[in-house]
Amino acid sequence: MLAFYADHFVLPLPEGHRFPMRKYSMLREAVAREVEGLMMVEAPRAGDDALLLAHTPEYVARVSRGELDPARQREIGFPWSAAMVERSRRSAGATIEACRAALREGIAVNLAGGTHHAYADKGGGFCVFNDAAIAARQLRRDGHVERVAVVDLDVHQGNGTAAILRDDPFVFTLSLHGEKNYPFRKEASDLDVGLPDGCTDQAYAEALQGALDALFARFSPDLIIYLAGADPHEGDRLGRLKLTLAGLAHRDHLVFGAALERGLPIAVAMAGGYGNRIEDTVAVHAQTIGLAAQYHRRYARQAGLATHAAEATVAPR
Repeated sequence: MLAFYADHFVLPLPEGHRFPMRKYSMLREAVAREVEGLMMVEAPRAGDDALLLAHTPEYVARVSRGELDPARQREIGFPWSAAMVERSRRSAGATIEACRAALREGIAVNLAGGTHHAYADKGGGFCVFNDAAIAARQLRRDGHVERVAVVDLDVHQGNGTAAILRDDPFVFTLSLHGEKNYPFRKEASDLDVGLPDGCTDQAYAEALQGALDALFARFSPDLIIYLAGADPHEGDRLGRLKLTLAGLAHRDHLVFGAALERGLPIAVAMAGGYGNRIEDTVAVHAQTIGLAAQYHRRYARQAGLATHAAEATVAPR
């Protein structure tokens, strides 16, 4: 299974900054040790042509040149640097390539991404460019898919994704999130499911299953982009939900199983995770990637069976 990474493009953050930048290199090291059959690929750089599918020309230009006004830069949450721009472009490029790989192989992952708070004309919440919106439109523009579903299971609502794709009939946005958590002004996704503080494994699984059933009743995607946030975990300092590691594994099984059942390719991005212990965040993300690798093997077997069945149908007697 292909995994695209960009953790070696490091943002120079001030001492004490609350964003857990180190989790990305720790994650790559963990899955390299633990996940069998993983092929690591450096994330390519998304060019302006890709970014402009989801962002305004003025915003892309101002970010690239470091010309955002101080208030907009503070809203992103990072100080401007050339490394910030490069990493953000690489993160978007990784999700594009994960989508392309998923169409070939069933499933692929971006070891970062899920930057769902970025709007068309501004960033926010540690998000500069919206990789899911960019990738969905890039794949459509290339003619690889007609319809894309974004399944956002970060604990924070995907407000930027919802806003960018609000009037796009070819992309369905689903967000399952903490109702009282950031962002405090929510946007309207195609399907929003707000959860109460303290939500536990069983209630979360029931809500997710209902949301997936509703998604597939209303929309028939050719590709799923899955934002597998680690922040619903009970040890997350910003999450306010109470999912265990086992509950998050069940979450991933529900999403991967729904895709496999329907023969849908799925590209996975990591999204948020702010554990009181960074090791807990890495463990959640690594578990998701390990499960994705298992489903990658199941996709391969399913595709092999389908191929053999087709060959048997047309074989001469």
